[in-house]
Amino acid sequence: MVWKKEVRRVRDRQAAWIGSRLYQEGLITANFGNLSYRHGEGFYIKRKGEYLDPLGDLVFVPLDGEVPADASWEWIVHRAIYCETPHQAIIHAHPVHAIAISFGVDEVLPQDCEGELVCPRIPVVTGASGSTELAQNVAAALADAPVVIVRGHGTFAAASTLEGAYVATSAVEHACRILLLLKGIQNR
Repeated sequence: MVWKKEVRRVRDRQAAWIGSRLYQEGLITANFGNLSYRHGEGFYIKRKGEYLDPLGDLVFVPLDGEVPADASWEWIVHRAIYCETPHQAIIHAHPVHAIAISFGVDEVLPQDCEGELVCPRIPVVTGASGSTELAQNVAAALADAPVVIVRGHGTFAAASTLEGAYVATSAVEHACRILLLLKGIQNR
């Protein structure tokens, strides 16, 4: 008799709501981006190729050991963050203004009220999508900041809840939009 390894999946209403908000605000497009949250000795993450709006089942990934084949390809970054920081929830998004501003800078310092409050210093790191290098760089940056921008790729925000990670994701995009508008005004 052949035993199949159990693949744990869940549907989560809050995660689905957050996925919809990210899409509605233009912080993600198509099936790009992902989210996860800690659970016991692992975390639940979006499945590979799934959309966040509407969000389907989440798949369980252990903090150590074999990873289900249908886990998001950014599972390695999420795992590193959970292993190296106290964060309980992560959102990886692709906010356009944050990506645009990430070229040529090593950190972003918001000038707007909300940005200064939520994410006063936003590190910019590098690394190929789904790589060990990216996982290490993002986890190290999130030890001291609630959100990081991966140059040319997107953001990773981490918090104690998905809602907190969503607020940081939204705040960084707002702050970057303000900075780009200010640069346009100053260049007149």
